Amino acid sequence: MELLIGRIAEKKILSEALTSSSSELLAVFGRRRVGKTFLIRSVFQKQLIFELSGVHDANAAEQLLNFSKAMADALYSPLTPAAPKNWTEAFWQLREFATPILKKRKAVIFFDEFPWLSSHKSGFLSAFEYFWNQWASQQPNLIVAICGSAATWMIKKVVNNKGGLHNRLTRKIRLLPFTLYETEQYLKSNNIHLDRYQVLNIFMAMGGVPHYLKELKRGESAIQAIDRLCFTKDGLLSTEFANLYRSLFENAGRHISVVKALADKPSGLTRNEIIAACNLQSGGTTSLLLEELVESGFITPHLPFQKNANQSIYKLSDEYSLFYLKFIEHSRATGAGTWLKKSSTSSWKSWSGYAFEGICMKHTGNIKQALGISGVFTETSAWRHAPKDGNGAQIDLLLDRQDNVISVCEMKFSNTGFAIDKAYAAELQYKLEIFRQQSKTRKALFLTMVTTYGVKDNMYSIGLVQNEVTMDDLFLPQ
Repeated sequence: MELLIGRIAEKKILSEALTSSSSELLAVFGRRRVGKTFLIRSVFQKQLIFELSGVHDANAAEQLLNFSKAMADALYSPLTPAAPKNWTEAFWQLREFATPILKKRKAVIFFDEFPWLSSHKSGFLSAFEYFWNQWASQQPNLIVAICGSAATWMIKKVVNNKGGLHNRLTRKIRLLPFTLYETEQYLKSNNIHLDRYQVLNIFMAMGGVPHYLKELKRGESAIQAIDRLCFTKDGLLSTEFANLYRSLFENAGRHISVVKALADKPSGLTRNEIIAACNLQSGGTTSLLLEELVESGFITPHLPFQKNANQSIYKLSDEYSLFYLKFIEHSRATGAGTWLKKSSTSSWKSWSGYAFEGICMKHTGNIKQALGISGVFTETSAWRHAPKDGNGAQIDLLLDRQDNVISVCEMKFSNTGFAIDKAYAAELQYKLEIFRQQSKTRKALFLTMVTTYGVKDNMYSIGLVQNEVTMDDLFLPQ
C-alpha cells in the first residue's frame, strides 16, 4: 500500500480511538481529493472489517445493492447475498456480522461518502442513528468511521446534527491539504526530486492537494507540470474547478460567487463587503455559506488587530481556485508552452505575490518557529487602515507576542534575493508609523521580512529589518 505521508496530528487522533475503552464515532470531512479515504484505510487497515462507499445520485435500491456486495466482500463470499429491503434491515445484517468479531477484538466499520448514501427518502440517516444509539454506541471494541466531501451535508447533518446524532461524535477531523513540508515529502516518496523554489511554484498553482500532486511526473519542471495539468485539453486541472464546488456544495453557484469576489480582492473582504459584492442576504443562510467554505479550506477568516471575530477579513486561501480564476478560466491560449509565456507577464508577478502571501499565512507556525517564539504566547491577526482620504495602509500578518513585541510581517516572493529600494523602504516606514498611531500600542515593532531567498543587505534594509524568514523555513516540519 502507498505510504501515508505526514498527517501526524490526524494519525494521533485515529490511534487514540484504537486504544479507547469506549465505542467511537468519528467523522473525517474536507474538500474533495484531499486524502480522507486514504487516511482511514492506512491507519485502520488491520482493523477494517466492513467498508461501504456511497455513490453520487444513486437511489436507495442501488445503494442497498452495493451494501450487499460490500457484505459479500466482508464475508469473503463469492456469492452476493440478496440486497436488504431497506436500511433498517441492512443495519441489522451489519450488526449480526460484527457482533462475533467485536467479542474478540477491536474492529472498524467505515462509511465512505456518507452523504451520498443518504439519498432522497431513503431512510438511511434515521436507520444509521438507530443503529448507533441502540447498539453500536454500547460496543467498546467498535469504531464507526464516516467520511464525506459534501461539506454542506456533513456540517448540517453530522457535525451540527440536532436529531439522533446530536453530540454523538466522539472525534472529528477536518482534513486539510498538505503543508509545504508534507508536499515535499510526498513528492520525494514518488521519486520526484525538485528544488524548493520549484515545489513552491507548484504549490502556488495547485496547493497541497494529494490527488493533484499525484499527477506530477518525474523529470518535469514546475513550468512543464503546470503547463500539462492546467493548459492542455485533457489536463486534470483545466476543468476541475466547476466539478470541485458542485460536488461539495448544494446550490454551489453562491459559493462560487463568493470565491470569485475574493479572487478579485486579494486584500480580503469583510462579511458585509461579501454580502454587498455577491448580492446575498444578511442572516443565517450567509453565515452557513461562509462556514461551509471555511470548513472546506477554501476561504479563511483573519481576525483584525484589536477587533472581534465579527469584523474578520475573509481571504481566498485555496491556491488552485485563485490560479484557475486568474489564468485558466478565460485563457485563450492553450497547449504546450502556454504557462512559460504567461509566467513572464505582469499578471504573473501580481498573482505570485498574493499566492506567496497566502501560503505564508498557512505556515505561521513555521514563521514563529524561525523567529524562535514557538513557546511564546502569540495572537495572530491582520490590520487595515482605510481613511477617506485614501492614504491607508494594510498589514496582512501581525504576530502580537506576550514578550512585549509585535512582529510586523511583510511577505515578498522573488526568484532571487529581495532588494528593498528607497520607495519601498519609505512605504514600510509609513506603514509602521501609521500602525503605531492607530493601534496606540506601546510594544516594540519588529519588521520581519518573509521571502524566498532572503533580503539583500543595503542601506535601506539595515536598521529597518529586524528579522528574516526564508522559503526554507516554511518547509520545516511542525
